[in-house]
Amino acid sequence: MSAEQSAVATLRRLQAIEELAGTTEPGAANSRRAPSFSGGRPGPVPATESRFATSDLADDSAVEQKRDAPRHRIDTWMVGGIALTIVALASGIAATGVPISYFLQPSGVLIVIGGTLGATVVTTPKRALQRAMRRVLGLWRERDGSREELVEELMSYIRIARSKGDLALEPMIRDSRNDFLRSCFTLAFDSTKAELQTAIETKIRLREREGETDARALETAGGFAPTIGVLGTVVGLIDVLRRFSDLGAVAGGVGMAFASTLYGIGLANLLLLPLAHRIRAAVADAFEREELILEGAICIVDGVHPALAAERLNAFLENRVKERPE
Repeated sequence: MSAEQSAVATLRRLQAIEELAGTTEPGAANSRRAPSFSGGRPGPVPATESRFATSDLADDSAVEQKRDAPRHRIDTWMVGGIALTIVALASGIAATGVPISYFLQPSGVLIVIGGTLGATVVTTPKRALQRAMRRVLGLWRERDGSREELVEELMSYIRIARSKGDLALEPMIRDSRNDFLRSCFTLAFDSTKAELQTAIETKIRLREREGETDARALETAGGFAPTIGVLGTVVGLIDVLRRFSDLGAVAGGVGMAFASTLYGIGLANLLLLPLAHRIRAAVADAFEREELILEGAICIVDGVHPALAAERLNAFLENRVKERPE
C-alpha cells in the first residue's frame, strides 16, 4: 500500500506541476509581449505617446518649412536712391517756376522710349534681353545673408566633416538654402580636388560672363537714348518751323521740342546706366561669394584643419573691408 500511495502522490505532484506550468505560461507570454528596451520587438505604443510624437513631427515640419521659405526683402538702399533722384528733379523744376506739366510731352516720350526699346531689341538677342530684364527685377530684392553668415555656415560644415566625416554632411547640405552651395558640395563628395575646381570655376566664369552681357545690354540702351532724344528734338523743331510765321508758337514749340532731349538724357543717365553699373556690382559680389563657397568645399576635400580653413575663408572678408576706403 505504501508503494501505491507513493505512486499516487507522485502522480498528484506531476499534475500540480502541469497546472502550475499552465498558469505561468500565459503570464510569461504576456511579459514577453510587454514593451522591452533591451532588444526584441517593441510593444504597442500608447495613444498619448503616439499623439505627442505626431505633434513633434508636425512642429519639426513647420520649422523646416519656415526655414526653407524664401525671404524677399526690398533693397531699401536702391529705393532710397531712386526716391532721392525724383525729389531732386522735382525740386529743381519747381525752383525754376516752370510748371511740371510743361515737360510732359507725349510725342517725345513715345519717340524716346519706343526708339530706344526698338534699337535695343535689334542689337540684343532675345534670350539675352529677357535675362537682362529678369536680372533688373532681381536687383529690387536684397540678398539674404551676409558674407559673415556664409563663412559661419561653411565653418560649421568643415568642423563636422573633420570630426564626423563627409557622410554626416549630406543631410545638412540638402537643407541649405544656397543653391550654389548645394551643387558645389554635392559635387565635392564625389570628385577630386582638380575635378571640383575645373567644374565649379567654369560655372563661375559662365555666370560672370552672363552678368557682363546683361549689363552691356543696358549700356547699349543707355547709349541710344540720348541720340534718339535728339532725334525727337529735331522732329519737334521741324514742326516749329512749319509754323514759323507765328512767333509766339515758335517760342513755345522750341521749348517743347527740347523736352525729347531731356527725356533721352534722363533715361540714359538716371535709369539705364545706373542699372548697368548695379548689375556689375551684383555680379562681382556673387562672384566673390561663389569663390568663397568653392574655397570652403576645397577645404573639406583636402581635410584642412578648421583653424587654417578659417584663415582662408576670412581672407574674403578682409579683402572686402580693405576695398571700402578706396
